[in-house]
Amino acid sequence: MNRILIVCIGNICRSPMGEVIFQEKVVQKNMKYVISSAGIGALIGRAADPKAVYVMNSRGLDLTQHHARQLTSSMVQKHDLVLVMEKAHIEAVLEIAPFSRGRVHCLGKWGVGNISDPYRKDLKFFERSNDLIDKGVESWIDRL
Repeated sequence: MNRILIVCIGNICRSPMGEVIFQEKVVQKNMKYVISSAGIGALIGRAADPKAVYVMNSRGLDLTQHHARQLTSSMVQKHDLVLVMEKAHIEAVLEIAPFSRGRVHCLGKWGVGNISDPYRKDLKFFERSNDLIDKGVESWIDRL
């Protein structure tokens, strides 16, 4: 397993944050993984939400080059593991890529649970999402 795809709805808040957090942690642990992100209903081409950019910047991570991408069947096929933010997203991914059953899981599978969408909410929701995403990523790193 060396390619991981992080998925949410619009690909402008949670999944881009998850992507850069996961990238940071695999680099810190000298692991060899390619991490990317996409959205089930992506706001294609849009930059990351300014609040997500702010929260990541406060961690020393950069989201300024992110542009939302729509999840496709071929994209799923190129990844070994697909991590979603909410349990309901699993079925949405399976509708797009039915062959992916068994490799689509919640990022918060071990103790974090669903990670709510902070889109159009205030900064504290983005910070809370960041904390949950970070914990979810840590739990997956420990299991890779």
